[in-house]
Amino acid sequence: MNRTLSRPERIAWARLARTPRIGPLTFHRLIGRFKNARTALEALPRISDAKPPEETRIQDELDALDTMGARLIASCEPDYPTLLAQLDAPPPLLAVRGDVKWLNKPAIALIGAREGSAAALMLAQQIATDLGAAGFIVVSGLARGVDAAAHKGALQTGTVAVLAGGLDHPYPPQNLKLHEAIVERGAVVSEAPLGSVARARDFPRRNSIISGLSRAVVVIEAALRSGSLITARAAGDQGRDVMAMPGSPLDPRARGSNALIKQGATLVENADDIITALGDGAPPLRPLSAGPLFAERDIEAPAGLPRKIASLLSPTPIHVNDLARLVEAPAGAVAAALTELELSGQAASLPGGYAASSGAAFP
Repeated sequence: MNRTLSRPERIAWARLARTPRIGPLTFHRLIGRFKNARTALEALPRISDAKPPEETRIQDELDALDTMGARLIASCEPDYPTLLAQLDAPPPLLAVRGDVKWLNKPAIALIGAREGSAAALMLAQQIATDLGAAGFIVVSGLARGVDAAAHKGALQTGTVAVLAGGLDHPYPPQNLKLHEAIVERGAVVSEAPLGSVARARDFPRRNSIISGLSRAVVVIEAALRSGSLITARAAGDQGRDVMAMPGSPLDPRARGSNALIKQGATLVENADDIITALGDGAPPLRPLSAGPLFAERDIEAPAGLPRKIASLLSPTPIHVNDLARLVEAPAGAVAAALTELELSGQAASLPGGYAASSGAAFP
């Protein structure tokens, strides 16, 4: 299905997507099984005790988004970002404030340290300006430091900011003026419902959207324990190019980006290097590795498989393929078992075909 939803269809889609314990992977499996969100909602009481939000709550959110000049885009709609839609389990919904046209233009993510050095901030801004002049949109996370510098450098040519909280709770507060400027000259997007305040556990999901929107992720200065490295890891999982700027070995702010280069990230020093590394075409996406999301028939999990998988899950994400190897079961059966576990509150599906113990999704 690739069409614009009616308001009642959008409300049903959002209610299913916002149901506790239903992550992106389970959401898409339910849509594949029941063909539309309304039918899936009607069937939900038979397969789970999870309670979807009231219809009036979604109606109020849609009205509030409209008032602030924003909209909610479903992953089945034509305006949904093409690259993001090609992932294993794309976010079912994106709230967008600004011009949606920027979401489907060639994009490169520039990310880095919140407490970046002066050299890193100047470099990020200049590279963003040069990438914009070459026809690329710059994507980043609106954080202090390198992210903010990249957005500023690309303001005149278009930039996209991805938030971890709702559109009505941009973070950090010191970037509110930049946030409004991006709305005027680009787009601000979020997977989170209105009213959501960003928490630490929400940033990995935000990071996977940053990389998912982009053809490549470029890390400009990052420490060894850095959210930028989480974004780089998500980019690798999604089949995006990962690039990094080298920094001084004496500066702890560059140890993470230097480590990426040691691990195989492309070393780049300017916008020309980035464009050359991309080549003529978009990078190949990582093939769907958990089997088709929408099976022609339901795959029943062997007896005891859900319990066995539940015992293996932890807060550390693991890919469905790795789980299938560990339990020596077909990937489709593992996916079915994960759906059952998520609906019962014992698992959470994560972007990129990963799963973890419960608590990793929006409440």
